[in-house]
Amino acid sequence: MSIRSEQKEKTRQSIINAALKLSEERGFPALSLREVTREAEIAPATFYRHFKDMEELGLVLVDKVAQTLRQLMRKARQRIKVNGSVIETSVITQLEFSQQNPELFRLLTSGLTGGPLIFREALQKEKQFFIDELHEDLSSDTRLVNIDLAAEIMVNQVLVASIEAIDKEPEELILIQQRLITQLRMILLGSMAQKRTNNLTA
Repeated sequence: MSIRSEQKEKTRQSIINAALKLSEERGFPALSLREVTREAEIAPATFYRHFKDMEELGLVLVDKVAQTLRQLMRKARQRIKVNGSVIETSVITQLEFSQQNPELFRLLTSGLTGGPLIFREALQKEKQFFIDELHEDLSSDTRLVNIDLAAEIMVNQVLVASIEAIDKEPEELILIQQRLITQLRMILLGSMAQKRTNNLTA
């Protein structure tokens, strides 16, 4: 890679890092181009050599979140194969992610409700990926019914707990994990109860 190319990539990465840092504080939808360029210590004109607009920058950040989440899910499924516990493993892995990548997680959660439509749609797609993966893991359990809805509710609960888990001390994190595991088990118990009710009324 030439010196010119290296400098270009360095500048591009500084813009991405600046956006991530500011997103952690305020959420990406609230950011302006001028704030990002000031944080990256570049002129606004330089921004346009790397991104068409803030929307394009947002989509690049979404892609970064997506790559991290997909690595996370692969890691979780490998753990599940070892200890067989879908709920505990998924919870621990997800909370680890929010602790280790707070700027990416805040970007994910804030972007789901704000910002340009194309940005929200891209993040919603990544959330749906989580739901689909969980649905696949649960589908082998014949005691469950409405697995798609159960998976969606469970992912929503995990997102809420993950926000709470950011920057927490280990002792607090354990309590959050335990509470979330109980909540997810209750969701599955509700699904099982619905299956039994359906069988009785069939």
